[in-house]
Amino acid sequence: MDRVNGLKKNADFVKVYHDGRSYANKYLVIYTLKNHLNCSRIGISVSKKVGNSVVRHRIRRLIKESYRLNQYRLEQGYDIVVIARKDAKGKSYSEIESAVMHLARMHHIVRADA
Repeated sequence: MDRVNGLKKNADFVKVYHDGRSYANKYLVIYTLKNHLNCSRIGISVSKKVGNSVVRHRIRRLIKESYRLNQYRLEQGYDIVVIARKDAKGKSYSEIESAVMHLARMHHIVRADA
């Protein structure tokens, strides 16, 4: 199983929020920033406004799995922060995956050869 590199420190999140670019759709907001590494790192934020801990963790798992299964299609060398919106609550894996890839295309981080 592939391991996903994650953003852990608050300072990393703040840097991406402050210096990165953002695009949003109905379910998610994604910020990206070049990190000058040979791999991409992802951070996921789900507010308490979205739901209780069970709901928030499910959304987090769906986003992480969407990224993990599609990371070969994405450019490397980016810090990516994904923020779930209230409308993401109760959505299926395919809807979340579609939202992730839609925003990746908007950020132009989908590789042409994949």
